[in-house]
Amino acid sequence: MYSELTIPQLQKLVVKQLSSMFFISKKEIIIIKTILPKVLERVEKCFRKTANKYYHKNNQIYFNPYHSGQYNIFLYYLSNSIYKEYHDLILADKIYYLNKIFNACDIFYEVELPEVFMLDHPVGSVIGRAIYGNYFNFSHGCTVGGNNDLYPTLGENVSMMSDSKIVGTSLIGNNVILAANSYIKNENIPDNSIVFGSSPNLIIKKKIN
Repeated sequence: MYSELTIPQLQKLVVKQLSSMFFISKKEIIIIKTILPKVLERVEKCFRKTANKYYHKNNQIYFNPYHSGQYNIFLYYLSNSIYKEYHDLILADKIYYLNKIFNACDIFYEVELPEVFMLDHPVGSVIGRAIYGNYFNFSHGCTVGGNNDLYPTLGENVSMMSDSKIVGTSLIGNNVILAANSYIKNENIPDNSIVFGSSPNLIIKKKIN
């Protein structure tokens, strides 16, 4: 993967950004330095599967930390990796918070997004606890979350258009598109569907091809 910054440069950038907002200890700096190669492996696997032209350059997978969408994904993977491998909740909290400050997108580090997911102008989105299939994609103003501590399950290749929402025990099939402003609560959506409207009065149309 081609990156605009080397790993040491990326480490310095992250540490400087965190230091401008929070107190950062030497131990936390070491954790960031140690985990970065694994985080970038996750970034590469994710970016490899996207057709977005900004994620490829000169026939290579391309990571640009100055592209806010790419950096949003990177910071999520960084906080999630630190949470899983080091169980350092305070450092994970700081990176999660930094991601919200920079990108106005809420992806908590305990949320397990799939190996491959994508976002497009995700300002104002809250992507919460759920089971996510690969190729999940969302835009701005989207919400995935619980209802009475019950959470959705999303199949593969689910796309959420702007301001769409999925909550509760909803079961979303594979190859589903949620139209802009749609709202799904405690409902099952079959494979290969386009969903309009709001529960309990959804309009579900079959996708062609």
